[in-house]
Amino acid sequence: MNKYEFLHPYSRYHGEFTPENFLFDANLQEFARRVSYISSLENSGKLSPEEAYKQIKNLWKELKTSKKSLLDSTSPS
Repeated sequence: MNKYEFLHPYSRYHGEFTPENFLFDANLQEFARRVSYISSLENSGKLSPEEAYKQIKNLWKELKTSKKSLLDSTSPS
């Protein structure tokens, strides 16, 4: 395991495979990782609670947009 893999772990996707599901899963994992970093920075005093909230809120908006474009646009079979 190299340093990048240690700092940016990804779990394998185990759900029903579609390109859209796979991409959304990657986006969801990125969201979780970045929220974890922001929380750690806030907890150590490097970020104010307001700045942490603002950054997480922006990440949430990005994830929501990703969900709409990837999952809500596909019609059920």
